[in-house]
Amino acid sequence: MKYVLVTGGVVSGLGKGVTASSIGVVLKACGLRVTSIKIDPYLNTDAGTMSPFEHGEVFVLDDGGEVDLDLGNYERFLDVKLTRDNNITTGKIYQFVIDKERRGDYLGKTVQVVPHITDAIQEWIERVAMIPVDGKEGPADVCVIELGGTIGDIESMPFIEALCQFSYRVGPGNFCLVHVSLVPVLNVVGEQKTKPTQHSVRGLRGLGLTPNILACRSVKPLVENVKEKLSKFCHVPAANIVTLYDVTNIWRIPLLLMDQKAHEAILRRLDLLGIAGEPKLDEWVSRAEICDTLHEPVRIAMVGKYTGLPDSYLSVLKALLHASIACHQKLVVDWVPASDLEDTTEKEAPNLYEKAWSLLKGADGILVPGGFGDRGVQGKILAAKYARENNIPFLGICLGMQIAVIEFARSILNMQDANSTEFERDTTSPCVIFMPEGSKTHMGGTMRLGLRRTFFHVTDCKSAKLYGNVNYVDERHRHRYEVNPDMIMELERAGLAFVGKDETGRRMEILELPLHPYFVGVQFHPEFKSRPGKPSAPFLGHKSLWSMNK
Repeated sequence: MKYVLVTGGVVSGLGKGVTASSIGVVLKACGLRVTSIKIDPYLNTDAGTMSPFEHGEVFVLDDGGEVDLDLGNYERFLDVKLTRDNNITTGKIYQFVIDKERRGDYLGKTVQVVPHITDAIQEWIERVAMIPVDGKEGPADVCVIELGGTIGDIESMPFIEALCQFSYRVGPGNFCLVHVSLVPVLNVVGEQKTKPTQHSVRGLRGLGLTPNILACRSVKPLVENVKEKLSKFCHVPAANIVTLYDVTNIWRIPLLLMDQKAHEAILRRLDLLGIAGEPKLDEWVSRAEICDTLHEPVRIAMVGKYTGLPDSYLSVLKALLHASIACHQKLVVDWVPASDLEDTTEKEAPNLYEKAWSLLKGADGILVPGGFGDRGVQGKILAAKYARENNIPFLGICLGMQIAVIEFARSILNMQDANSTEFERDTTSPCVIFMPEGSKTHMGGTMRLGLRRTFFHVTDCKSAKLYGNVNYVDERHRHRYEVNPDMIMELERAGLAFVGKDETGRRMEILELPLHPYFVGVQFHPEFKSRPGKPSAPFLGHKSLWSMNK
C-alpha cells in the first residue's frame, strides 16, 4: 500500500479536500486504484450532531455514516463508495482506546497518548486503507489521507505524531507528503509573498514531517523566482512545487495538477513510475470546457435556513451543477432565506421580504432542501404553495417533501392546523410524525440513516421515468420524521400521489402532483449519490422529462 498525506498550512479553507480529491483523480487516471481517508481532529465521534454553520453539510454514506463534507468530494471526484471508518475523528480514536482499556486489553499498563493513541491511529489507517471502495476485489494501490485543520493546531498533534511514526514505518518509497499552503499577494506591494509558506513548512518540519511536494494556493501562477525561493528555503525541488491558482471551475484542478506533472512527482516518490501509465483525463477536459461555455441560464431558487453558508448545501449545489451541465444550461442559484418570505419579515424588514419574493417569482425552479428546526418553516410552506399554484418546477428533499405535504393538507384539505410534530407536538392534524423506531433521548446516530430501498408503486410516474423505468431505487436517508401513514388515503384522494414507498408500503418515499409539470418530493437525499458524469435523476427533473416527451 502506498500513502499520500495531504496537510494544510497558514490558514484554513485553502481547499485541501479538493486538492486531495484531485490528486486521487490524477492517480486514478494513471491506471491506479485509489481510496481516501479524512482525519478530523475534533472530539465529536462524527459530524452528525454539528450545525451546518459550524462545519458545513453533513455528508451521509451508504452505511449510514454521518461524515465530513470532504468525503462527498472524494466520492464525487473518484466515483467510489466510502465507509464511516474512512472518516477518522479524535472522538472515534479515544472511544476506541478507552473501550479497549475498559476491556482490559492493555494488561494493566498506563494508557497514554503515546504510544496507545498514536498506535490506534496507525492501525486504523492501515485497516481502512485495505477496504476496497471501487466495487472491485482486493485493496487499492494508493490511499490519499487528508489531515484536517492547519499545521500547529493543538488538537491535531496526536495525529501528527502518529503520521511521523507511520511515515518511518512504511518507508520513504511508500509515503508522500503534499503540503497545501498559501502564497498571498499584497495589493500594496503587488508581489507574491513566500514567507507564510516558509513558516508553515518550518513548523511542519519541526513536528517531524518533511513535505515532498508543495501545492501553493494563489490568485495567479507562481513566477519562477518565487518557485526558486520556495525551493531554496523549504528544501523542496522546484519541479515538486505546483501552483493551485484560481480557475473558472472546480474540474480544472485535476487538470492543473496534470499539466504541472504533479503525478510524476508523486509516482516518483512512491516508486510507481514503472507501473502507472500516462494520465487520461479527456472526460474532465471536456466537462471543464463545457462548464465554461454554457450561456443559457437556469435560475433555481434555493429556499432554506442556512443560505448564508453555501457549504451547508454543498452536495445539493453539486447535484444541481451536474444536472445543469447534462442539460447544457448555466446554473444560477438564487439564495432565498426561508424566513424572509414570511409575513413577519414583511412588517419588520420589507426590503428583505420584497427581495426574497422577487427571487422566488423569477426562478425557473424552486428547491426546498433538508433541514432541522422550525425557523423558516412557514416561508418554506409559502414557497411550496407558490410552486404548486403557479406550475413552477419544484423539488422538496427530506424536510422539503414534508413541507409539501403540510402545505397540501392546509390548502387543499383545509386542515389549517396541519403540521409536523417536530414543530408542533400537539397539533390535531399531524401530517408528519416522529418515526416509531427513533430515539427521543439520544441525538447522535439515531436517525434513519444510509442506503434504503424505495419501490415504485406507480410505474408511469415522472420519477420512475427519470430513474430509467426501474422498479426500485436505492438512495441515502437522514431523517427522524416521516409522513403520517394514517393520513395517506385522505391525501391521495385529494390528488397527492405517493408514487414511491419503502418495502413495507407504509413509509412514504416519493410524492408527486400528477397534473403539475414537475412537483416532486423525496424523503431521501438524492444529492449524495450524484456524480459529475451521472447526475441524480430528481435534479434532472422537468428539463429532462421535457426532452423525453419531445
